[in-house]
Amino acid sequence: MAQLHPRTELSQESIFARMSRLAAEHGAINLGQGFPSNPPPPFLLEAARRAIGTVDQYTPPAGLPRLREAVAEDLGVSPQEVIITAGGTEALHALAEALYGPGDEVVMLEPYFDVYIPQTRMAGATPVMVPMRLTDRWEVDFPALEGAITPRTKALLLTNPYNPTGSLLSKAEAEQIVALARQHDLWIVSDEVYDELYFNEPPIPLRRLAPERVFTVGSAGKRLEATGWRIGWIVTPPGLAPQVAGMRQWSSFCSAAPLQAAVAEALPIARKEGFYAQLRESYARRKDLLEQGLRALGLKTFSPAGTYFLTALLPGLEAEALVREAGVAAIPGSAFYTQHPAPKGLFRFAFCKTEAEIEEALRRLAGYLKVRT
Repeated sequence: MAQLHPRTELSQESIFARMSRLAAEHGAINLGQGFPSNPPPPFLLEAARRAIGTVDQYTPPAGLPRLREAVAEDLGVSPQEVIITAGGTEALHALAEALYGPGDEVVMLEPYFDVYIPQTRMAGATPVMVPMRLTDRWEVDFPALEGAITPRTKALLLTNPYNPTGSLLSKAEAEQIVALARQHDLWIVSDEVYDELYFNEPPIPLRRLAPERVFTVGSAGKRLEATGWRIGWIVTPPGLAPQVAGMRQWSSFCSAAPLQAAVAEALPIARKEGFYAQLRESYARRKDLLEQGLRALGLKTFSPAGTYFLTALLPGLEAEALVREAGVAAIPGSAFYTQHPAPKGLFRFAFCKTEAEIEEALRRLAGYLKVRT
């Protein structure tokens, strides 16, 4: 009997979907999957209402021209270098299809975001994992990173700010990565969907250091608390956008047209009205609430410099037991590792939830840990 292709083995339920499903089944507080509890800003919703019924047909595969212009103005690049995608995930998929194939290797860091490895393998390339160092903070192991590069290496795939660790590349680290890429003539895929979610110094866009070899991935969903809208973008090196946009015409062809129009209207408003600064202040409060609460329970935490994720050590605990018995969902660190062992007891918590949800999660964790001791 005919069989599905073996690549479908890559399509198993993700850890994020599984933990969200279990959280719903058991009435748990979901600090696992990173979707905000708060609604999108009113100016974005109002823009969408105006667009529906007006902007409803196909857009070009590269995206609605006015959204390309809005992204370009916000990022300080040319509109001709911007491609609009169905979220950051499709942006990464289009780049995997455009940049590497059979025989190529793609070097990335562990812990890693879950789509990186399946997308690399679906393109026919081989992921090569370099574990980050973890002491009191997460750091790139540059000797190991350079040692992983071979004549078959085609690209470095990085996140900044980094999911799941919440770390940011320093200027020196960013410059060192660019120097490696130039030395070995590699592409850099820089996943920067959390570019506006930082708590002190802003992240350094790698394209500013090496515009000729950096592909930047961005997300309106992360910036505007509308992750389900699936509006993302790619900024390409000069002259390469048509080829990359041509690749995505064979998948989604284009993102939802009225939502593209809404984001085009909302991006300059968000910048002008200080929405991102307000969002960072709100996340900083929730970060501190979660981190201080976990530390009060005697747990080791690693303070994030960006994103809305926090990593912590909960030795001896299992993720599914936490959902069923404690009523709290978090992502186990093992989900972010494939070629090296995860630090024992590592979990990732999402604090893009309400303060009431975080407080209730801490209360439940406290009760659960007390019973276990």
